[in-house]
Amino acid sequence: MEQTIRVLNLEDLPYLEEMETGIEDDYVKRIFEWLVTSDNNRLFGLFLDNQLASICGYSLFAKHYVMLGRIRSDIRYRGKDLATVLTGRVMDEAFKLPEVQWVGANTQEKNLPARRVLEKLELTPYAPIHGATTKDVSKLAKGAPVWHEITDLERKKIWVDKLYVKTGAIFPYECYYSFPASKELFTEDELKKWSFFENKKATRFLIVKKDIKKHHYLHTIYPWNDLAEQPGLWETIDAAYRRLCQEVGEDTLIWMDFTKVQASALPQNHDFELSSPWILYGTGRLKSNHNQ
Repeated sequence: MEQTIRVLNLEDLPYLEEMETGIEDDYVKRIFEWLVTSDNNRLFGLFLDNQLASICGYSLFAKHYVMLGRIRSDIRYRGKDLATVLTGRVMDEAFKLPEVQWVGANTQEKNLPARRVLEKLELTPYAPIHGATTKDVSKLAKGAPVWHEITDLERKKIWVDKLYVKTGAIFPYECYYSFPASKELFTEDELKKWSFFENKKATRFLIVKKDIKKHHYLHTIYPWNDLAEQPGLWETIDAAYRRLCQEVGEDTLIWMDFTKVQASALPQNHDFELSSPWILYGTGRLKSNHNQ
């Protein structure tokens, strides 16, 4: 059988619809038009003769990061390592983009077939993360004052430089999408849009920002493990959440990414819905954070 790999276009939707992936109500079909026409996304297909046997795509973030995803294979062709072949090709294509420094993928910890594909491609795994959501953090609040909001851009830069840029720690750039930090994730335009809050002792900070995926989210970022011990943390999150609910007037959730250590530190009466852990894999040539 002749094997061909190419970028998919609008005319390829019938090929996708003919695939037997075993996925009921696959969202990729619903957003196919957007995936193949938007500037920051590409979707590739591996064809055997005239049959679409596997798909894989990528999304570009902050000009320097690429996230692989939407990996699907027709069950009639499984066992031929097609997903590995295609994903490797898509990764190569992503690195051809002039400013891309890092390419990775996110998969559930329990998704062993996907993890095997990424490990065959020699992508490095990072610590598992729970994407957690809730509409109510009142049980975690203790009546302490809300933290002081930071409006000074230079102070924001100091915090992200100390906690993320210099360490290369994983930063939750968007809901569902985290990356090893570099200065490219923290443009002045982004920092101006994000709200920063600092505790009274100036030893802790919190970032909250708006995001829209299926729902409106208050995307909340707190990089320490003492979630139950910081007076005012949850009061600050609750106040920001209430403001966002009033602003958007639609179904809104709080989103926080928790490491397993952070998740275990939550009090038993928390109302977060913890997803199954996800593992970020990646490889790249990010510039030395210590020399920036």
